[in-house]
Amino acid sequence: MSQESDVAIAHNRLVEQMRRNMGPTIHEAIQAVDVVEIMLNPDGRLWIERFGVGMVDAGTMDAVQAHNFLSTVAAWLGKVANTEQAILEGALPPEYGSARFEGLLPPLVLAPSFAIRLRAKSVFTLDQYVVKGILTEVQKTQIVEGIRDRKNIVVSGGTGSGKTTLLNAVLQEISDQAGSEQRVVIIEDTLELMCNAINNVSMLADSKVSQHDLLKATLRLRPDRILVGELRDGKAALALLDAWNTGHPGGACTVHANDERAAIQRIDSLCQRAGVPSQRDLILEAVGYVIQIQRDPSHPSGRRITGILDAATLRGA
Repeated sequence: MSQESDVAIAHNRLVEQMRRNMGPTIHEAIQAVDVVEIMLNPDGRLWIERFGVGMVDAGTMDAVQAHNFLSTVAAWLGKVANTEQAILEGALPPEYGSARFEGLLPPLVLAPSFAIRLRAKSVFTLDQYVVKGILTEVQKTQIVEGIRDRKNIVVSGGTGSGKTTLLNAVLQEISDQAGSEQRVVIIEDTLELMCNAINNVSMLADSKVSQHDLLKATLRLRPDRILVGELRDGKAALALLDAWNTGHPGGACTVHANDERAAIQRIDSLCQRAGVPSQRDLILEAVGYVIQIQRDPSHPSGRRITGILDAATLRGA
């Protein structure tokens, strides 16, 4: 038997063991088209978040099963999960969508806990956002026209607000408009964006190659539109703003912020971490729209777009 066959057999066994340890509820949720995130709390309660539905109680998972599941994930990642190394993070196997995994073990928590962030299997379009009442027809028109006019778009919100899912919808519209003449380049830390543009390049930053490194490489790849999954590095923020401002308009990114104006400040703070003074003027020149999405327990979908800021209105303010 060849070495490649041995590796394949070991891989398949580990994936099958992971399937058994995660149980049918999680396995079915991972396969579902509309599931965004799967979470286990230390009390053993499972929660599943579905697009357009919000968080739903999915039953329980006992601590022994949860620990076995984390141990299998650790084996896949080539790591150890125990009391001394109680934080486990990485991506699940391709059979499970290379979903982002974050796990915790005692003593950091009372019992095993984790969150599985799923990469989109299909894109929820801007039209679907309107149908769900998350986005108004007027807001959708503004976004579509902004993409047509090559405005750079920042999607802003808190953790778990749905920034990446919304960015995927924006990216779908970009892909529809770009055709074959516009080359779309995407930079991510974790595989979460789904690009249907016929002419595209996707790149993944890691511990050795930063967002900034990839942005420098991007400018030699003849990009027309540049997207960054989540902007979190100062040098990368500066490089992206420069690129957007110098012949590569019509891109997009996400940032963590509590409102549209705070998103501008957040990008400025990132830039200043790179050792430069405030870049507010550069930001307001480069950014077209800031779309703010927030969780809203009173909304049937659990979130809504709370506003779209035209950054040009802040120039000179």
